[in-house]
Amino acid sequence: MPSRTAIPSARQTELLEAAYRYALTHGLTDLSLRPLAEAIGSSTRVLMFLFGNKDGLVQALLERARTDELALLAHLRQADRPIGLAPAAEQVWTWLAADEHRPLLRLWAEAYARSLVEPDGSWAGFARSTVDDWLDVLAACQPQPERDGEDGTVLRTLTLAVLRGALLDLLATDDELRVTAAVHRQLALLRREDRAGNA
Repeated sequence: MPSRTAIPSARQTELLEAAYRYALTHGLTDLSLRPLAEAIGSSTRVLMFLFGNKDGLVQALLERARTDELALLAHLRQADRPIGLAPAAEQVWTWLAADEHRPLLRLWAEAYARSLVEPDGSWAGFARSTVDDWLDVLAACQPQPERDGEDGTVLRTLTLAVLRGALLDLLATDDELRVTAAVHRQLALLRREDRAGNA
């Protein structure tokens, strides 16, 4: 997903934050500029001036959502003492399973799916970028021998697949107890494999 290079004005930042709050509630699929502008105290003319067009606004909103996602992942990086895949995944899942994060995660799921079925335009590259972001952070959580070893990529890919699949299940059902139990079962297996590998 291309980055916006110009430094945004205070008004643009203010409207982007308001539009982001709106998108967390209403989603992006049927986003229409007129109702959005009315809801955030602006006008379609101003939004078009600041973001170019609807695609430009959607792209800015996706970048804003990605900023929140990266903020979650950033605290897991401990270059001097990697915490390991299972502890990292446990921390991530605790955050993903929290009720207050559902609006952001529904927006993420919507953008991820749209990026897969509409690979051009404002959605372009969102799914690939988020996979790369997560794999990069999970790699940083692995001790170097594991990270650089033959199975390092496989283990972090498996960890990501478990988290992502569990998240989609949770968003579909709101059955947090069942899904969390399944995540913990898989993480126990990962810890067991890790101990066996270090034995």
